Amino acid sequence: MRRRMLIVGNWKMNGLIETAQELADGIVAGLGARSGRSLPCEVVLCPPATALLTVHQRLDGSVVKLGGQDLSEHESGAHTGEICGIMLRNVGCRHVIVGHSERRADCGEDDAKVARKMAAAFRDGLQPIVCVGETLNERERGATLEVIGAQLAALVPYVPRELTRRQTLVVAYEPVWAIGTGRNAELEQIREVHGFMRRQLEEAFGADAARMRLLYGGSVKPANAGSIFGLEDVDGGLIGGASLKSAEFLAIIDAVPEKF
Repeated sequence: MRRRMLIVGNWKMNGLIETAQELADGIVAGLGARSGRSLPCEVVLCPPATALLTVHQRLDGSVVKLGGQDLSEHESGAHTGEICGIMLRNVGCRHVIVGHSERRADCGEDDAKVARKMAAAFRDGLQPIVCVGETLNERERGATLEVIGAQLAALVPYVPRELTRRQTLVVAYEPVWAIGTGRNAELEQIREVHGFMRRQLEEAFGADAARMRLLYGGSVKPANAGSIFGLEDVDGGLIGGASLKSAEFLAIIDAVPEKF
């Protein structure tokens, strides 16, 4: 099955409302000036929570979709500082990032909590983008596939058995040692991990795994995006720093091959 490529911009904790407006406007304008070329991928922007409503308004009428950077596993209640999936939908989100390595490291989110958050995203009608990846220490001791296998296995019991085209599983492989460091995973390393993930998902979900998209993140730039996106089991990218500059983000989108 051919899967439409997906490019997600994770703005992390960057930007006030004014800069978020400017960045969103630049991306929308750039995509609108493609001289009749069709967009080769789906595009999602994930700004900070304080800018979600503003960016939603700037994206109105465009092909770009909105996503959150995190969500609570709870539906509502006494959870100060948390944002639930229904709240994200209320400001226009249709996607949400779950289990980013920075959340795992900074907030102590383990595989079980990430799985529950993914389940909450499905419950609340959001498309979860679940992050997996190994640290440098885990890579150097040869535990990469073991770590990622465990992260994926934790998700399996929480994935609905009746997935749809609009709500299925997206997994983003982000080697922790390559996020914002300028270090790049080699193409063979990316190919190995993505192939491993595809096989594990096929074992767990059978034919449904063919619809599940596998993204790569970790210092993706215009210079290396084309090579990465050309790999067989890479279905797009989760872009961090390069998504904060409209010209760079647009160049990454332009590097998406016409797979359809």
